[in-house]
Amino acid sequence: MFVQIIQGPVSDRAAARATMDRWLRDLEPGAEGWLGGTYGFTDEGMLVAVVRFESPEAAQRNGARPEQQAWWREMERHFTGPITFHDCADTMLLLGGGSDHAGFVQIIQGRVRDRDRMHTLAEQSTELVSRHRPDVLGATIAIGDDGFFTETIAFTSEAAAREAERKEVPPEARQVIEEEMSLLDDVTYLDLHQPWFASHH
Repeated sequence: MFVQIIQGPVSDRAAARATMDRWLRDLEPGAEGWLGGTYGFTDEGMLVAVVRFESPEAAQRNGARPEQQAWWREMERHFTGPITFHDCADTMLLLGGGSDHAGFVQIIQGRVRDRDRMHTLAEQSTELVSRHRPDVLGATIAIGDDGFFTETIAFTSEAAAREAERKEVPPEARQVIEEEMSLLDDVTYLDLHQPWFASHH
């Protein structure tokens, strides 16, 4: 799987969302190899799109379509500041990757120091999360060639996530989480309080 993360500040959320929805309606049917996406705005007005493709080639083919380029020129106008793109061929799904029924999404970003160790810890954490965090529906980890790390975590609801965070975690689970976080530099958290989702049917 290949993941592309696009993010940047927008002024008019409703207009940006309408252009995004138009992509799903008009361009998605011709986007061969597109698997789905997780979308939302932070409270500060940053639009975040975490888009999944079958392969880097599928993403490139989609980007090369004339109608995609025309749509992107329209989409670009909504942004009021720098737009960043992260292309990630190194991806992992935890608990199936998430759910289109999530009520809250948190995105953790940073720079990973040891990607092999991160893979090992992510595999260990899958079982711990399924046992101790019923509020977590799944997660996607995507790491770019430059080591830029994005984890997209889908929760049943924000209230459930906050409540679970306050509970005491067993030592083995805490150890894995702490080591995972210790592998990341320049960590930022982006909360999407009203996420929306799309997937290929």
